[in-house]
Amino acid sequence: MIGYVTLGTNDLPRAVAFYDELLAELGASRFMEFEDVFVAWAVEPDQPGISVTKPFNGKPATPGNGTMVALAVGSKELVHKVYDKAIELGGTDEGPAGPRSDGFYAGYFRDLDGNKLNVFCMTPPES
Repeated sequence: MIGYVTLGTNDLPRAVAFYDELLAELGASRFMEFEDVFVAWAVEPDQPGISVTKPFNGKPATPGNGTMVALAVGSKELVHKVYDKAIELGGTDEGPAGPRSDGFYAGYFRDLDGNKLNVFCMTPPES
């Protein structure tokens, strides 16, 4: 359903460096770039992706209130790995990796521009 998600940035080189390292943890790499404007990553070009861009209207980028990008992974260990990498790269904690409800395990963080993301996996409910 979702083709890609775009996040605004006021410092494209800084955002690209953050996402190059963070998304490498998920096996994603750049698949589309427009010099000094836009970069997109995906695991495969025909799979959903994430991108960062300078706003088209030339105004400053701001994080959307209530907007969040959720990155799906296959294990609790990968939730921790990606969450920890985001914090290591200068992201800020919005809720450490851990169980949220039966079957849902997630870590929440903000990127260098204040955009909110989470990394999550679905797990078997506790019995």
